[in-house]
Amino acid sequence: MTAYLDHAATTPMLPEALAAMTEQLAVVGNPSSLHRTGRAARRAVEESREKIAKALGARPSEVIFTSGGTEADNLACKGTFWARRDADPARVRLLVGATEHHAVLDCVEFLVKHEGATVTWLECTPEGVVEPATVRAAIEQDPDSVALVSVMWANNEVGTIQDVAAIAEVAHEYGVPFHTDAVQAAGHLPVDFAASGADLMSVTAHKLGGPIGVGALVARRDARLVPLSHGGGQERQVRSGTLDTPAIVGFATALVASVASLEEESARVAALRDDLIERALEIAPDIRPTGPWERGETTRRLPGNAHLLVPGCDGDSLLYLLDAAGVSCSTGSACQAGVPQPSHVLLAMGISETDARGALRLTLGHTSTQDDVDAVIEALPAAIDRARRAREATAS
Repeated sequence: MTAYLDHAATTPMLPEALAAMTEQLAVVGNPSSLHRTGRAARRAVEESREKIAKALGARPSEVIFTSGGTEADNLACKGTFWARRDADPARVRLLVGATEHHAVLDCVEFLVKHEGATVTWLECTPEGVVEPATVRAAIEQDPDSVALVSVMWANNEVGTIQDVAAIAEVAHEYGVPFHTDAVQAAGHLPVDFAASGADLMSVTAHKLGGPIGVGALVARRDARLVPLSHGGGQERQVRSGTLDTPAIVGFATALVASVASLEEESARVAALRDDLIERALEIAPDIRPTGPWERGETTRRLPGNAHLLVPGCDGDSLLYLLDAAGVSCSTGSACQAGVPQPSHVLLAMGISETDARGALRLTLGHTSTQDDVDAVIEALPAAIDRARRAREATAS
């Protein structure tokens, strides 16, 4: 039996989402076709769009379907940059949180390298928070040069939740559009697009009990976007391509179900998270959690996120040792070109490279139980001991 504690990477599909998607898979029809079967597929898409919009506090016309969070982030950042630069060649500066997901970071680096963009990385506190005052100071360096501000709603590694409404308010004072990556937040936190003040918001289905391969960019109707791809002109002329009707139906079903049980599920998962963290700290007194955390905390940290630094260990070693013991989890490291690197998120939070290499990310979700937490706590002491001995042997 495997204890699955990697919900931040992908979450098992909810039974109702799987059933709805499976039923739709048996139905033929291209939603762009004008005949009866095409119109039926279009109806399924539009009904799903309405459900998703309602669950996210948006208008149906603001929901642009994509293949997932990465495409949504790229469309938001590249599409906005090109549109703003085309309207005003001076608008080439991007203000981006230093702890963003690579779907944003690598997109921005592409724009810097190939499209003449410049970037100001927004520093964060030791808990991973980007303060609105930091955003204001960055804009005021040269307000007329800013094309976009992008700060994620909740961090995928350490679970830190940002005050997106306050950041959006600052951006709008200077007439700058604001994008937030809400991939980890949607379905797990109260997400209201209209109330947040964001102009653009990225979400994806497979983090909240829906299928892999479908997501959305929620974009205000007045948001100016240059398409990444061209073709049939679907999705407001900014995201061409035949829509995946079954996946969209599964996405909508999962989001509605997740939002309906959000309050109860958040409290349940947070209790498991707190138990996991507290018992892990008892195993080794030098283990420490990253980001904002206290028992019952769900407003500053994602309910299901337990991120630990284990001194004297390599996170990858812990991952493989726990995997061998039947525990699926992740680390805080990104592997680039086959060379393990300490997490950019942890470095931005002021954590040393040495400590950052000992990161372990354990994330819980709708399938998580007390047995999963118990399995981690049972396997962790031996994994830590072996990982520390392995590092010592390597060092010597």
